[in-house]
Amino acid sequence: MMNQSSILEETIKLGYNKDVDRIRLKEYPTLKDTIYLDHAGTTPYPKSLIEQFSQVLTQSLFGNPHSNSASSQLSTRRIEDVRLRTLRFFNASPDHFDLVFVANATAGIKLIAECFREQPGGFWFGYHRDAHTSLVGAREHAVEHRCFGHDADVEGWMQGLKTAQTSLSEARLGLYAYPAQSNLNGRRLPLSWPGLLRYSCSSRHRIYSLLDAAALVSTSALDLSDPLHAPDFTVLSLYKIFGFPDLGALIIRKDSSTPLRCRRYFGGGTVEMVTCMDESWHIKKQNSLHEQLEDGTLPIHSIIALDSAFDVHAKLFGSLNQISAHTSFLASRLHRNLSCLHHANGTSVCTLYTDPQSSYDRPRTQGPIVALNLRNSNGEWISNAEVEKLAAIRNIQFRSGGLCNPGGVAASLDLTPWEMKRNYSAGQRCGNENDILGRKPTGVIRLSLGATNNIEDITAFVQFVEEFFVDHHCLPNHLVSVTALAPSFYVDTLTIYPIKSCGGWQLPPHLAWDINQEGLALDREWCLVHQGTRAALSQKRMPRMALIRPSVDVAAAVLRVRYDGPLPPSVPTEIAVPLSANPSGSENPSDLCIEACSFSNVCGDPITPHIYTSPHIAAFFTAALSTPCTLARFPPGSSNRHSKLQLQRPDPKNRPSIPGAFPPTPPPSPGQHAHPLLLSNESPILAISRSSLDHLQSLIPDEQPVPASVFRANIVLAQQAGTGPEVPYDEDHWIGLSLQQKWNQNHARRTDDDDHNRHGSNNASRAHAAAAAAATTPPPQQQQLDVLGPCRRCQMVCIDQTTAERRAEPFVTLAKTRRRRDGEGDGEGGSKVFFGVHCALALAPAPTTTTTTTVVGCQADGWRKEEGGTMTIRVGDRVEPIRRRRRVESPREGRGGGGGRVRAEPSEGDG
Repeated sequence: MMNQSSILEETIKLGYNKDVDRIRLKEYPTLKDTIYLDHAGTTPYPKSLIEQFSQVLTQSLFGNPHSNSASSQLSTRRIEDVRLRTLRFFNASPDHFDLVFVANATAGIKLIAECFREQPGGFWFGYHRDAHTSLVGAREHAVEHRCFGHDADVEGWMQGLKTAQTSLSEARLGLYAYPAQSNLNGRRLPLSWPGLLRYSCSSRHRIYSLLDAAALVSTSALDLSDPLHAPDFTVLSLYKIFGFPDLGALIIRKDSSTPLRCRRYFGGGTVEMVTCMDESWHIKKQNSLHEQLEDGTLPIHSIIALDSAFDVHAKLFGSLNQISAHTSFLASRLHRNLSCLHHANGTSVCTLYTDPQSSYDRPRTQGPIVALNLRNSNGEWISNAEVEKLAAIRNIQFRSGGLCNPGGVAASLDLTPWEMKRNYSAGQRCGNENDILGRKPTGVIRLSLGATNNIEDITAFVQFVEEFFVDHHCLPNHLVSVTALAPSFYVDTLTIYPIKSCGGWQLPPHLAWDINQEGLALDREWCLVHQGTRAALSQKRMPRMALIRPSVDVAAAVLRVRYDGPLPPSVPTEIAVPLSANPSGSENPSDLCIEACSFSNVCGDPITPHIYTSPHIAAFFTAALSTPCTLARFPPGSSNRHSKLQLQRPDPKNRPSIPGAFPPTPPPSPGQHAHPLLLSNESPILAISRSSLDHLQSLIPDEQPVPASVFRANIVLAQQAGTGPEVPYDEDHWIGLSLQQKWNQNHARRTDDDDHNRHGSNNASRAHAAAAAAATTPPPQQQQLDVLGPCRRCQMVCIDQTTAERRAEPFVTLAKTRRRRDGEGDGEGGSKVFFGVHCALALAPAPTTTTTTTVVGCQADGWRKEEGGTMTIRVGDRVEPIRRRRRVESPREGRGGGGGRVRAEPSEGDG
């Protein structure tokens, strides 16, 4: 066997950079404890680059180049020096090429497209299927356009041009665009096409070439030393090579510049003289092409920083050829190791997307990108969103989705245009979690490697997939039938979250609380919104929101909010917000909710909340979160949002299931209605079982305590004593909850007698009201909640609700023990992780014979009571689950859950 030293020597021979670990330790502190696999997006920048550039800035004064001062002339000289250095970096002679600095590759594409748009008669545009969205978008400027689906189509078309078999309008220019490397799967396309196209065109049919080199040059050299075979126009993003500065470049073959000189628009610095009054006249600069195309003042300091980037990059990594060898070795190793992963039943874990014409053993045809999707042992797709959630726990960063490559995704996933339109209608949007529709994934996972990756990164990702997504044990073919236990429960705790994504307020045990169609009274009725974008803030992105603690002062009819963290001395530690939606009689008229604002950031649903305009409210929340934000309210009765979950019904087939897995559910019944929502993500109420929580706790290593608060449930149910042993995950079989309430004088918390005492009613009147209500004690009442489905979990359960710190548990253990596997049904699921159930007040509850006086929330005329029409709940109420008939396997532990499926995209727990 080879020892470690021999293995290292062998890897070095294959191109691996033996110094990468030392370089990472010294130059890339931001990569500490992180597996970064998104170099195709941007590569990290080294510490010495920032230090060198900072030194340059502190030693020299750089002025605006459009002047004759010493500082301006220094900027001009440095910019031209960097322009030349950039051309030489790609072996492009300044005699044959010019370079225009742009913001990024997309800006260069847009500039070319706009110039061609202004040609007489317009232009024809052709593009390859693997083109980035920014290339595809240029077709909207063209009179005609064509997408080439295969390399053979491109080469056949060029051959047709050469033999005059392809017809184009004689007076119309053409532009053919393609990527040097697919940003989706790393497949490298022929660099010979620009030269072939140039020699295939007749004098009448001039078709120019546009090469998108952004993905290629991030890890590989581009040689433009032969102007006869080079692209006419080449765009690239320099930050993909160096990490900093954020800058792009458009390299123009001078002999192909004629279409760009026809541009009508001119900006500052591109003209010699302009008249504006009696006559419209101007003269463009003629010295160089870049002077005509670089509008306004260039990003001076970014261009000067590029000079430092060249220095540091060469010092650390040598050349792009050396980086190419290093990353090619790693990509081949990653691809090989992932392709070897199999479930215990022999099925492959990874579906890898590679082009038949490319090979990881031939860097000329394949870049250091691996594109894949995962399947469970039943062959069902695993949601990429779920993979990313778990990757975040392990500090692994990559990109998933459509990757701005519509043609590549469609070809890889066999998606037709009508399917993509259907997916859009079904709710798929860029960045959302609808990633499995119509039994097909809608995107891929992309692992893109760079100069700073090492062998340990590759090993860590493969181990990550093995840990969470490889089924190491075959599920038994025969499930032992036993009699299902049917324990009773009681309400252990009740919690409302008045401000979405902030801390919860646990209701006192003696207090009865209203449940209406939109959930528990006052639950998620407020939210925090960014003062600039008006988007709702989320604890998932801002963990410190957990330290914002709202509480309801029933007697004073106010919402009190404190922050359990440091605040500036000028900011109060607590604020009070009237519960009334129209607090005109409050002592602080500035608290009025007078500003309405529309935004669509609550699960994609547009809402119109009322923004609090009080400066002291905005100052309090802004100081707490270090983000400019304020409070907004979405009161009951104003909602146009509805639960996206379908009500589950009993399974008539009575199929067996495994404890901890999910029972199959038939299609919804006709005539079902959705439940209205306020600001909760998916359902009005979230409930969890104490038995399930205890069971989960027993599986977590090192006995790390997991409080119920991390699951942000409204109702925590505990099993009644004397109903047998605890049954974890009994809630997986619930379709409803019957609440049996015992009457108590505390049910009547507010009455007509104390409405007029909202600002300081006396204890005597409240006692009198309670006594009056108790004198008419009705018999116990029974109400019902519908169970809508299981709650899909994300890494937000790893935020400690007391300290706002992140940790790995309980999500890691949940992912290993509570993941659904879609063995039945439509195959849409994708191995999502579940804990708890979504509930709502039954839309058609059983008739009751009693009415109660209860608090229902904030109405137009203040904090008041209402007769009937709602349901109350309190700690200690008995709860009888309504279950589907089932058979269960004898208890055992197993990863991934069983073979049933749960219908209708159950959602994440609400922030």
